[in-house]
Amino acid sequence: MKPAYAFLLALLLAAPTYARDTLQNDLGMRFVHIPAGEFVMGTEDIAAALQEMPEPEPTGLVEETPAHTVVITKPFYLGETEVTQSQWLKVMENRPGPEALWKRDDWATLPVVSISWFMAKRFVEELNKSDTHNHYRLPTEAEWEYVAKDGRNALRPVPIEALGDYAWFINNSGDMPHPVATRKANRFGVYDMLGNVWEWVEDGYARDTYRKAKRVDPTGPVNAAAKVRRGGSYHCPLHLIRPGYRSANPPGTRYEVLGFRVVAQPR
Repeated sequence: MKPAYAFLLALLLAAPTYARDTLQNDLGMRFVHIPAGEFVMGTEDIAAALQEMPEPEPTGLVEETPAHTVVITKPFYLGETEVTQSQWLKVMENRPGPEALWKRDDWATLPVVSISWFMAKRFVEELNKSDTHNHYRLPTEAEWEYVAKDGRNALRPVPIEALGDYAWFINNSGDMPHPVATRKANRFGVYDMLGNVWEWVEDGYARDTYRKAKRVDPTGPVNAAAKVRRGGSYHCPLHLIRPGYRSANPPGTRYEVLGFRVVAQPR
């Protein structure tokens, strides 16, 4: 490694973390305090993103433009990890996803998968019924990207050479999900924002969302036919494992690579 690059890599990885403030509910779910702030949503360096694609298609990244400054006006608590199988079982009393994942020795700490957007919303509803101290919801797309970008505006918050330390994706996953929080946390203290499983967010999807959305606490179209999912998964190649990449599916979709995480707000 060239000395100049080694210095830059060390500088990036040694960046100070944010002060940690966490919340834990009666189920043992931990949430990390995310301060209000602003960031650049979308992808500025489209050329770099295209270079990573096996078959570059410029129009395929239009939905990530224009890059624009977004303000998150209120702090919130984001799930430290994706919702796990044990957490789902405690709340919903069923076992979605492949049976083989429930038979693994580490089943309890695996992210729950084969979850539709509707199922994620029902999980949130059940949490709200049982917890009088906190209110739960899915993160907005803007909140999700704010945390995933981790205070940086490059294609990724860490260099490619370090990505495997922070994310499970096809290069290092063995094409299977892994227990949550077994890669490094980002500076906020949140795990697996990239890779392991895709994560549903609250927003409906539109390809031109960024051209029409407001710049303060934005949300996507309410009545859209598809809902946004973010972050990539253990099955994804490198070019999909970045904070700016957007994907969507009808809200009833259930894939073995699709899960979610939750926001908590003290009542």
